[in-house]
Amino acid sequence: MELTPVGFGAWAIGGPWKYGWGKQDDDASIQTIHAALDAGVNWIDTAAVYGLGHSEEVVAKALKTTSAKPYVFTKCSLVWNDAGDVSNSLKKDSIRKEVEASLRRLDVEQIDLYQIHWPNPDPDIEEGWQTLADLKKEGKLRWIGVSNFSVEQLKRCAKIAPVTSNQPPLNLIKQDVTQDVLPYCAENNVGVIVYSPMASGLLTGRMSAERVKNMDDTDWRKKSDAFNEPALSRNLKLADLLTEIGRAHNATAGEVAIAWTLTQPGVTAAIVGMRSPEQVAGVIHGGEIKLTDDDLSRIQGFKG
Repeated sequence: MELTPVGFGAWAIGGPWKYGWGKQDDDASIQTIHAALDAGVNWIDTAAVYGLGHSEEVVAKALKTTSAKPYVFTKCSLVWNDAGDVSNSLKKDSIRKEVEASLRRLDVEQIDLYQIHWPNPDPDIEEGWQTLADLKKEGKLRWIGVSNFSVEQLKRCAKIAPVTSNQPPLNLIKQDVTQDVLPYCAENNVGVIVYSPMASGLLTGRMSAERVKNMDDTDWRKKSDAFNEPALSRNLKLADLLTEIGRAHNATAGEVAIAWTLTQPGVTAAIVGMRSPEQVAGVIHGGEIKLTDDDLSRIQGFKG
């Protein structure tokens, strides 16, 4: 697959659930997906668990009302019961059930990229990955990948079937995958689509202590250490620096944050969450900006 540098991240459009981003209007979500596709984005990344199936349903509705044919990626391994309690499963029967449910919600015959969302339970990784490999042979999955996997876990999967891609978190606040995961993926032809390049909104230049304070109680970020002191003040100062750098590129802080992730060796593309057409306009050029050596030095030299 040839991916645009920026892809549409569909986590937030799932609406309220344990790890949701608060209330979200479905019509606004559909308009946002259309705006992103109109701007040239050619892939959407979602997961069954986002909104407990709701995100996949919204993506399907959006694609029924556009002529665009983006790649659609989704994930498995996080399952829920009737009470909405989420747990982990990599058992064969569970994954097969998840695939059928995602095919139905997305209203497709084949999923372009199907990923294990989290490597839990760790002892069941081989069973889960073998199941994905079997489903690929059966034609239900076009490509198979993983998310949040360590180098050791990637190696275990590679013994069974090639790993198309890994989806790790990467942003200026959380850079640990640059040490080992990205080099391994680059050396072994594993694509990398990073998530949270703007640190869940912290690096957009539009976040503030007041905005965090007024977040809906169903927004998971309200309880995140990165959105609370003492980290919050430092993170907002970093966003200010990105805003300053962005002026020279006629870009937002968020676009600079995205552009930085794309400079990291081994990164294929970045998943960018968007909740309104206006947000699309503020992030879509992140894949086009060419940061200078001076820009990168200033970013890396930030002390807070």
